[in-house]
Amino acid sequence: MAETFFWGTGRRKASTARVRICKGDGKIVVNNRLFEDYFPIPLTRKIIVQPLATTETLGKFDVYANIAGGGSTGQSGALRHGIARALIKFNSELRPALKKAGFLTRDSRMKERKKYGLKKARRKPQFSKR
Repeated sequence: MAETFFWGTGRRKASTARVRICKGDGKIVVNNRLFEDYFPIPLTRKIIVQPLATTETLGKFDVYANIAGGGSTGQSGALRHGIARALIKFNSELRPALKKAGFLTRDSRMKERKKYGLKKARRKPQFSKR
């Protein structure tokens, strides 16, 4: 019997998460590692399970994700976005709850580009009077 997977892609800042979910016992695997090992900070782990907790499906799905780019905060946000999108493919009736919680909105805030004549995006060189 073939497993049926539901796919979702999540993005935040420079991170991209390719997520697939299937019926299971609540195991979350990120880049072939358990997500407790991959995300040691409790806040990032809490962010990841928010869509599952909101739809009351926590412990009913196994989540497998491949994440690339960015840091831990961006990666956890991208994973949350991908899980929410995959849950909608599983059951479209979950959409209003996820939409209301804001898990389907792609966070478009990006790093501002560096400008010439400056040290960083807005940081100017140090001023010397003499």
